[in-house]
Amino acid sequence: MTEDTAGLIAEIEAQEERLVFTRFSNADAWELGCLLVELGTERAHTITIDIRRGDQLLFHAALAGTAADNDQWIERKVRTVRRFGNSSFLVGLRHRATGTPFEAREWNDTFLYAAHGGSFPINIRDSGLIGTVTVSGLAQLADHQLVVEAIERFLGPGEQQ
Repeated sequence: MTEDTAGLIAEIEAQEERLVFTRFSNADAWELGCLLVELGTERAHTITIDIRRGDQLLFHAALAGTAADNDQWIERKVRTVRRFGNSSFLVGLRHRATGTPFEAREWNDTFLYAAHGGSFPINIRDSGLIGTVTVSGLAQLADHQLVVEAIERFLGPGEQQ
């Protein structure tokens, strides 16, 4: 494992520890989703945004230039977060750090799962994983960073652990 990979893993682990919600309502999903749409539009990003609580789709928006392929990436990233309990980017980095990429492990069906950046867990303090916030359309680090930026803005400094 390179020093850069180890540092990135530690940074994402810290993000997941810090970016925990006290609650997450349908209205919260709408507000967070609209914030992501605003950020994506301002930056002329070609992205699809997806927010879920359990199996319920609470927010979905496809900005100009996206395709159904983005929806397929979202499905695979969301399944990865739900299976492993961590952001899709962290799952991929951890696998790579062992020397065997996620895609090379025979029990990781890449038709169902994608350990690429862009899906972040919605964890509720004292309850754990209840949903996901996902972006697809940028390079995987950029997808991840956009979601983290939006969650940080949404939670504000007072609510982050």
